[in-house]
Amino acid sequence: MAAKRDYYEILGVPRDASPDAIKQAFRRLARKYHPDANPGNPEAEEKFKEINEAYEVLSDPQKRARYDQFGHAGAQAGAGPGPGGAGFGGFDINFGGIDDLFDMFMGGGQARRRGPVPGEDLRADVVLTLEEVLTGAEKTVTVEREEICATCRGSGAEGPGGVETCPQCRGTGQVQQVRESFFGQFVRTFPCPRCQGRGRIITRPCRTCHGRGRIRAERRLTVKVPPGVDNNTRLRMAGQGGAGERGGPPGDLIVFVHVREHPRFRRQDADLLTDLHVGFAQAALGAELTVPTLDGGTATVKLPPGTQPGTILRLKDLGLPRLGQGGRGDLRVQIVLDVPKKLSAEEREWLHRWAEMHREPVNQEDRGFIRRVRDAFGS
Repeated sequence: MAAKRDYYEILGVPRDASPDAIKQAFRRLARKYHPDANPGNPEAEEKFKEINEAYEVLSDPQKRARYDQFGHAGAQAGAGPGPGGAGFGGFDINFGGIDDLFDMFMGGGQARRRGPVPGEDLRADVVLTLEEVLTGAEKTVTVEREEICATCRGSGAEGPGGVETCPQCRGTGQVQQVRESFFGQFVRTFPCPRCQGRGRIITRPCRTCHGRGRIRAERRLTVKVPPGVDNNTRLRMAGQGGAGERGGPPGDLIVFVHVREHPRFRRQDADLLTDLHVGFAQAALGAELTVPTLDGGTATVKLPPGTQPGTILRLKDLGLPRLGQGGRGDLRVQIVLDVPKKLSAEEREWLHRWAEMHREPVNQEDRGFIRRVRDAFGS
């Protein structure tokens, strides 16, 4: 028979390892070599058996002390099948608390989490104009949500006498299932099927909620939208979502903001961009013009001489509020040069003279006709 391997070597821990380190090493190796994770693999089964044997000894202070002093013979002295049922060659199946192993493989840990459950978050959408982004707005939304039943206050029962302790789980909300296997006796803990893990049974259900403890209700809520929000901004209204379970807090209402496009202004973060159409003389000689602002007023724009098409002039603090930062963005005015599509004879003549002065090649086809008309009328 092959000699037994050192238990510390099996678990991969030093001889002075703490109980927590030993337990962590066992959990890691048990997950890796558990038969459920390695079906039909005899090597994994042997490895799993070896790991459990090592942990059974090193997790017990007395057995570990005997093992450290006398080796394998000392660790097994007096050992036999324990409360876990069948053993491996004279040692107990002890997984550091059998429930620990099923927390990893059978979902037993979920059965014990019977505490409060938060309610679900809900969504609503609001649509704003750019003017409402400037000032902020109040919008009304309609949501359908779960609420605590006002009649039974969430108990689900018609009065205090309408609830009794579950006879199957005796109020614990959990039942155990014992299974024998080659590796010993396994115990699985899961929610009681009779009371669904609540530990109580409603004998006289509430007439309003029919025993659910919650009702479905439609509510109209007012959403206060702060100035400066952007498209797809999310606003959270705490506690306005669905009701929680077993005393859990309600969820939140998440409001998605959508901003309509504006016919005159374009948005770039907190800045606004608008076009200002000017004529050739205004761009060349300069001018003082007015532009509309988002709040319904006007602002003065000073156009310097020689302004080129596409130039952007900035008007400070006439943009949108900066959300959460304070202050406002700017209004940026982009110059657009308007070129006339129809000209009078005199206007054409003046432009031809301009072209000659600046030696700009232009279309000359109508020049002779313009002169004949001018000579005929003596002008």
